[in-house]
Amino acid sequence: MDQRRSAAEGDTLAHGRITDTAEDRFDDEDYPAYSMGTAAEMLGVTPTFLRALGAAHLIEPRRSSGGHRRYSRYQLRLAARARELVDQGTPVEAACRIIILEDQLAEALRINAEYERERTAGD
Repeated sequence: MDQRRSAAEGDTLAHGRITDTAEDRFDDEDYPAYSMGTAAEMLGVTPTFLRALGAAHLIEPRRSSGGHRRYSRYQLRLAARARELVDQGTPVEAACRIIILEDQLAEALRINAEYERERTAGD
């Protein structure tokens, strides 16, 4: 699952240049605001668990200028879902695959609904 969205997505285009204001970052669920320690504490997991999710390609944290992992709210939601599945006895790799499939299904349903709206609007 590729969670990297285009660099310009979520940024504001002002006078021909892209700006990224604090207000934009507050609203951007893809902004990597949380350090590994903070993310682990919020989720009630260990940093090792977060690294395992990265190894399973569920979440790929961005890196700070100092090389530290940084997580977005979107990634934390995926990690929380993974924790739910693992707590129910699902192996980490299987949990990650389930979440990837759930995410793909949700995106396909969103696209289909959008298509249906456009189709019915054209009638």
